[in-house]
Amino acid sequence: MKTKNLVLMALLVGVGCALYLVIPGIMGGMKPDFMLTMMFVGILLFPNTRDVFLLALTTGILSGLFSTFPAGFVPNIIDKFVTAFIFFALIVVLKKVSQKIAVSAVLVGIGTAISGSVFLGSAILVVGADIPFTALLVSVVLPAIVINIIAFVIIYPIITGLVKRSNFDTAASHA
Repeated sequence: MKTKNLVLMALLVGVGCALYLVIPGIMGGMKPDFMLTMMFVGILLFPNTRDVFLLALTTGILSGLFSTFPAGFVPNIIDKFVTAFIFFALIVVLKKVSQKIAVSAVLVGIGTAISGSVFLGSAILVVGADIPFTALLVSVVLPAIVINIIAFVIIYPIITGLVKRSNFDTAASHA
C-alpha cells in the first residue's frame, strides 16, 4: 500500500467528515452522509479490496462516532461495509463504463439508496429502534440521494483532475 494513496484516502475521509459535521440535520436530526460520497470517490479511485475495506472501516467508524441518530454507531458500520462492497462489485462489473461521470453518478445514487436502506434496516434490527422505515426512506434517503449525486458531480471531476496531474496510482489516473 502506497503512502501517497493512504494520504489521499485520508484526505477524502477527512473532507467527508468535515462536511458531515457542518451540514444541518433534517427530519429528526438525520443528515445526508457526505462521508458516503467521499467513500464512493475513494472506491472509484482505488478499486481494490484492501482499499475498499479500509475506506469502509474508517468511514463507518467516523460516521458512527458523529452520528446524530440514537445508537447509530453499529448501524453506520454495518451500512458502510455492505454499501462499500456492493458499490465495489458494481464498479468491477461495470469496469469499462464506471469511469464515465454519468455512470458513476448513477452508481452513487444507487449506493446512497443501498446505504440508507441498510442503515435504517440495521437500526431497526440491531438496535431495536422503533422508527418509521418508509417515512425516513422518503424524507431522508431520497433527498440524500439527490444531494450526494450533486456533490459527487461537483467533487469527482475536481479530484480526478488533481490526481491526473499528480503521481498518484489510481484508476482515475489510468482513464
